[in-house]
Amino acid sequence: MIVVTAAGGSTGTAVVRELRSRGLPVRAVVAGRGPRPELTALGAEVVTAELTSPMQWPDVLAGARAMYLIWPNFDPDEADGARALFAEARRAGLPRLVYHSVLRPQARAMPHHAAKDRAEQALDASGLAWRVLQPCAYADNLDAQLADVARTGVLRSPWGLTRAQSLVDLRDVAAAAAVLLTEDGLDGGTFEAVGPQPLTAPRLAELIGDHLGREVTAQDVVPSGAVPTSYAGRCRRTMFDWYRAHGFTGSPRVLTALLGRRPLSFAEHLAGLPGPGEGA
Repeated sequence: MIVVTAAGGSTGTAVVRELRSRGLPVRAVVAGRGPRPELTALGAEVVTAELTSPMQWPDVLAGARAMYLIWPNFDPDEADGARALFAEARRAGLPRLVYHSVLRPQARAMPHHAAKDRAEQALDASGLAWRVLQPCAYADNLDAQLADVARTGVLRSPWGLTRAQSLVDLRDVAAAAAVLLTEDGLDGGTFEAVGPQPLTAPRLAELIGDHLGREVTAQDVVPSGAVPTSYAGRCRRTMFDWYRAHGFTGSPRVLTALLGRRPLSFAEHLAGLPGPGEGA
């Protein structure tokens, strides 16, 4: 049995789907009660548990051979909560824990990166057998814009027009997670999951235009006003400020080695999306 947390989110669902495609039993942990048809359709055992409620975890981890720990995006409790959950996993005798981190967590100007950096430090001292996956930004993050881009011919870029990102397809992230959850000889390793090409917003606009069959222009959307005071708002603002100043790129060679193939390009990501009138 493999436990996947935050399984109702896009990353968690993708990891569950990949594991189930390999015939592996999955316990999908979600925070709220209610039907989860996208998970039950995959054949996962769906359980409800809060990441910050330690009393629930002995049952959640019972019989598990590994856990993929995803913490919800932009949650201020991640650093302390992950540390507490590592302790629960050790008490439960969990054989393997894989932590879903982020590329360059040491870039502490972004609070959510700093939280993952502190969690990685705690994991190293936890006494668990562990691996860490550090994904770049997802190609899938732009999918929600595509209908508007098709209508307007404009790709809005809150990270500017000059710095690049090495966007990674979520399917490749899920496949890498499955390798780390199931293969031996990887303990204590930190693995980057980075797409094959550094792409600026204008180049992304060109590729989207090719996919849509129309001209697309990238538009710089500069954030206005003061940095938000809410934790999630501050994370988003500082993230895009960092991307605008430094980009967010890396090498695809680690992901290539994990997958045994080249990671999917952004053009291949677009080609894999449902066409007009098709289901999601």
